[in-house]
Amino acid sequence: MTSFLISLAILIGGYLIYGTVVDRIMGTDPKRKMPAENMRDDIDYRPLPPWKVFLIQFLNIAGLGPIFGAIMGIMFGPAAFLWIALGTIFAGGVHDFCSGVISIRKGGASLPEIVGGELGNGIKQLMRGFSVLLLILVAAVFVITPAGLLASMTPAALDATFWVVVIFAYYILATLLPIDKLIGNLYPLFGFALLFMAAGILGVLLFSDVSIPVSFADGFHNPLSNGNPIFPMMFVSIACGAISGFHATQSPMMARCLTNERLARPIFYGAMVAEGIVALIWAAGAVAFTGGYEQLSAYLSEPGHSAGSLVHDVSFGWLGTFGGVLAILGVVAAPITTGDTALRSARLTVADFLNFDQAPLWRRLVVALPIFAATAIVMMMDFSVLWRYFAWCNQTLAVFTLWAITVYLARHRKPYIIAMLPAMFMTAVSVSYLLSAPHPEGFGLGITIAASAGVTAAVALSALFYISKRKYSTKLIVD
Repeated sequence: MTSFLISLAILIGGYLIYGTVVDRIMGTDPKRKMPAENMRDDIDYRPLPPWKVFLIQFLNIAGLGPIFGAIMGIMFGPAAFLWIALGTIFAGGVHDFCSGVISIRKGGASLPEIVGGELGNGIKQLMRGFSVLLLILVAAVFVITPAGLLASMTPAALDATFWVVVIFAYYILATLLPIDKLIGNLYPLFGFALLFMAAGILGVLLFSDVSIPVSFADGFHNPLSNGNPIFPMMFVSIACGAISGFHATQSPMMARCLTNERLARPIFYGAMVAEGIVALIWAAGAVAFTGGYEQLSAYLSEPGHSAGSLVHDVSFGWLGTFGGVLAILGVVAAPITTGDTALRSARLTVADFLNFDQAPLWRRLVVALPIFAATAIVMMMDFSVLWRYFAWCNQTLAVFTLWAITVYLARHRKPYIIAMLPAMFMTAVSVSYLLSAPHPEGFGLGITIAASAGVTAAVALSALFYISKRKYSTKLIVD
């Protein structure tokens, strides 16, 4: 319990202290004209109340990653708690907040335009394709998973195929309609369910006779005998609960709805911290419910068992029937409210690239129909392979974003170290994972070779940054 409370305190204290430091470095200005006002079209650019913007941002980023990823990641031991807490504060929060603020200052620009503006046109072209691919992967993953959960809760006639059709139809509407119509009205309900789920499980952990068998005193090594190294495997398994490149694709969407730049910290950094708390709760809940790392591993390896079935058992076992239903609705809502905005972000990204006005409905259809078709095709892939590709693409996108933020801060003569250190670390993680992961998602090299290559890549990019940085020293840029 002590290690859990320490990690929870790091998350809350980190937001209040380090979040304020990062905010001051970025220099948010309450007098700055916002895209929601200057570029208002009542489709994508529309002022929304701050509480709605927070819930939309939180639900956008809080898919199944902070739940399923945390359940899988806690099997790496106490290091998972530290990664969730420290990764959220020093990497994920910086990543989400800074990308959101930069988007505001660039008129609500989508992620490829942000990254390309800092790293060059070649990277911009790469990011356009890469980010749209990731968004399609996210949408495909987050149709299949909630469809399966809903099928397990409804009569046999309403099978997974039925729910896939229903969810995908909802995604189409959410992608095309003005943001305040469907998303703006449904998210408060979904947000209540997700927050109830997290609060309910947290209450059980804190106030009932539950033991959390995780202690920093046990050391930071993999307690299981499966041979999987903590680096880089844990840092990819626990992605959305600590840092996720996908989040930076969502921040521009909310940058178009904020009414004051000073709201950026509670919206972007705050939503990331809230997601970190959800991940911490589920990591602790999974190992506490099953009784330990080995027991959790044994549970998940049993036929018919998965992270989803564990969520079901924990919710109903700890919260009762009524609480369990609400908790499951929260878990179902999390991926649905990520998948719908993933496709919406894909539409905005393509529209920005084509410079194609999205006010008329027919223009939105022209951009969105190929995206819908591509998503439907990707959904036919094997889910386990699809999830692994999503996980690596997710962290690699974070690498590009963090380096872009580093360059942005250097160009503005601000302390770029806050982005550069997590950029170096995530570079090492992504390269090491790609080289060490088994086929088909990786090259299957030894961990020593892979980790060495990852560290080398991080050092090489740092050297390239410092060489390129010389051109920033001659001119101070002021937003």
